[in-house]
Amino acid sequence: MRTLKKYIYYFLFILSLTGMSQSLHAQELKFGFVNTTRIMTQAPQAEAARERLKNEFKSRDEKIVALQNEMKKLEDEMSKNTEIMSESVRTKNERKVISLKRDIKRAKEEFNEDLNIRRNEELTKLQKQVYESIVTLAKEKNYDIILGDSVLFASTRVDLTNQVLEKLKQEFNQTAVSKPAQ
Repeated sequence: MRTLKKYIYYFLFILSLTGMSQSLHAQELKFGFVNTTRIMTQAPQAEAARERLKNEFKSRDEKIVALQNEMKKLEDEMSKNTEIMSESVRTKNERKVISLKRDIKRAKEEFNEDLNIRRNEELTKLQKQVYESIVTLAKEKNYDIILGDSVLFASTRVDLTNQVLEKLKQEFNQTAVSKPAQ
């Protein structure tokens, strides 16, 4: 509530400074609200981004799992055959396990770092698309102010989230039609 009041006071202050407050008393301001958190999870562009990331990192994830399986198999073999295994074979296997653990740790760190970078790139791209869709919708429907997630309450009368989602779906379908399948 405090944040909403802050925005309203800020807006009214700006209006009074620009001298527009007199003319706006005769007009009704048109407010809207958009739940960007919901949009970022439900927009088809978000699902497409998640799918791109999944496909892009699938092979690297599978390699890490294969290394983990190899290490587990070697550890199981060592524990099962520890009494009949020669000292040199056991030492060699222990070194191999340590090396595999190091490789797995390094691969996971690189994987997570690269995934986070790509996720942030996709998120930035999606945020830009969402912002542009909101601005376009606001201009088309003559909204004066569109508020986002810092709003503590918004009635369904001013909630534009479904309209923005619909606009994003239309844009997604248009780009999907114009791009050939890869």
